[in-house]
Amino acid sequence: MILIADGGSTKTNWCLINEAGRKILFNTEGYNPYFSKTDYIIESLKKSIPDYLETEKLTEVNYYGAGCSTEGNRKIVSDAMQQVFPNAKINIGHDLLASCRALLADEAGFAAILGTGTNTCLYDGKDITLNIDSLGYFLGDEGSGCFIGKKILGDYMKGYMPKGLRESFYDNFALTNEDIFDHIYNKPLPNRFCAGFSKFLYDFKDNYEDYTFTTIDHAFTAFFDNLVTHYPNYKDYKLNCVGSVGYSFRDILSVVADRYEMGIGKIIRSPIDDLVDYHLHIAGK
Repeated sequence: MILIADGGSTKTNWCLINEAGRKILFNTEGYNPYFSKTDYIIESLKKSIPDYLETEKLTEVNYYGAGCSTEGNRKIVSDAMQQVFPNAKINIGHDLLASCRALLADEAGFAAILGTGTNTCLYDGKDITLNIDSLGYFLGDEGSGCFIGKKILGDYMKGYMPKGLRESFYDNFALTNEDIFDHIYNKPLPNRFCAGFSKFLYDFKDNYEDYTFTTIDHAFTAFFDNLVTHYPNYKDYKLNCVGSVGYSFRDILSVVADRYEMGIGKIIRSPIDDLVDYHLHIAGK
């Protein structure tokens, strides 16, 4: 039995391929090793994986995760996986590589993640050949859910948000400025906290089209200005993108991409289905 996983900072999508070749999907929370250490991942997985999954029978785990770009971070996740799946061969890769394989398979091109965080790269059909570091939620991650969430929180706290939307925000979350500061500076996973508010904006976008467009346009413009346009000959590529933010606001993403003379390619919410197909049909070639 084989497990394939795409792990973001907020959620991990898993696919079990059982002995009969059947695909079984399930989810757990996300495990970014910059925020979640080995013991935490072990404890969370033991609580979250379905009872039907016989961990001792697994022969291989292919886990692609946010933050798994360095040897040290991959070891944090690998050590946890080996404890939970003791008889499996553990393969840990970066979530950006998962996105490339899901979006482009064995074709060359440009791939991006627009979810809780942001990432971008050029891919040659096998490996990532160029990656401009997005610098994470504190210094960068332009265009991400966290980037958008910080703008929404700032507008709410400063009173810049449209009155009706501000009232809906308080009705939904009942957060004071002091509560928000406490979440950001004192509680764990501030990136996940901020990113959650991008969904709030999506839910109310039809009633506040101007505010939504301005906010998302600002985020995606920053994404292009600080990341995309710094790739050589970026206009020669199509923008292939995975992630809930890119998918949910793909209409605005298309408008911004057109402004920068970059065509739109494949945009998907989650890479797991295409990633499983990659492992079943291409990885074994």
